[in-house]
Amino acid sequence: MKYNFDTEINRSETSSVKYDLRETIFGKSDVIPMWVADMDFETPDFIREAVIERANNPVFGYTFRDSDYYNHIINWLNEHHQWKVEKDSILFCPGVVPALNFAVLAYTKPNDKIIIQSPVYFPFFGAIKSHNRELVNNQLVKTEAGYIIDFDLLEEQAKDAVLLILCNPHNPVGRAWTRSELERIASICLKHNILVLSDEIHADLVLPGYKHEVFANISPEVAAITITTHAPSKTFNLAGLATSSVIITNPDLRRVFQLFIDDLHIGMGNIFGIVASNASYGKGNEWRMQLIEYLNDNVNYVEKFIRVNIPAIRVFRPEATYMIWLDFLGYGLTDEILKRKMIFEAGLGLNAGTDFGPGGEGCMRLNIACPRKTVEAAMLRLKEVYANA
Repeated sequence: MKYNFDTEINRSETSSVKYDLRETIFGKSDVIPMWVADMDFETPDFIREAVIERANNPVFGYTFRDSDYYNHIINWLNEHHQWKVEKDSILFCPGVVPALNFAVLAYTKPNDKIIIQSPVYFPFFGAIKSHNRELVNNQLVKTEAGYIIDFDLLEEQAKDAVLLILCNPHNPVGRAWTRSELERIASICLKHNILVLSDEIHADLVLPGYKHEVFANISPEVAAITITTHAPSKTFNLAGLATSSVIITNPDLRRVFQLFIDDLHIGMGNIFGIVASNASYGKGNEWRMQLIEYLNDNVNYVEKFIRVNIPAIRVFRPEATYMIWLDFLGYGLTDEILKRKMIFEAGLGLNAGTDFGPGGEGCMRLNIACPRKTVEAAMLRLKEVYANA
């Protein structure tokens, strides 16, 4: 069937972080919110129907994840990413961000060095600093062709680090790392005996012309040092159901993580997350393919509009995710002025680039997972403020 992504959904007064916290986050309640990474598209009908069907049984008691839950994940990873995993390798976690923190606590100790690659998803910083670990920044290098990894610096930093947190695909700059890039990372980490946590939550949202490469799938040796996070939440707009997977093929690493989850008694999850996960991975590929086509059209629209009307803004075309990284450095504005102009003149709620750490200066992250009308309205506001600035 043909899905309609143009439908505008009123999300106000639904306890939506994206909409109902606008006054709190931006100091202005009527900005067009294009920041937090969830989508304004309705959750697919087959997921809603599955949840409603289960809700019709009026008892929501203790629930376990049966073989269907694991088989749907196994089949999805095999079919779409050519990654064969066993049931025992799949662990539950309430979310990817909790998994980052649990991995830091489980596999490192205070003052250990952990590498990240900024500008990067801001919870990576908290997962390190909140637990008294030392953050080592292998900052991405901005080039005319896009962002690349500084492998020489990574080789040096890896000598006394214990963990690398990899964002694959990368949020916010939108890179879908190539196999050769990941192989170079893997070679360095194997050489220096470093564990890798590969956050692959955006794996299913790679745009046409690109491919997601599973880091742990490079080789058995790489799999043995890798903790992978995966979830249906970004792909199918299920962030509110708190259902994620941590996939660890190394039994020793897996045992450590599982004990951590068990000791905290947080491994049960919720019944509707299980139902939604099964429906997503069991029936969701056609919807996902149409979603990707729509997102790609939105990216094309933004890229062309800015090139024609606001060429001083540099667009980093995403290879994956539904985020677009925008560079405003040509305007010579401070980050504070850039942020205030965006909110109070353009009336847009975007993520400030500085939220993503060093390398984010002068940039903004734009979420285009919304109906085209919203994107068009946002571009007109952007043009009004920046076309002649």
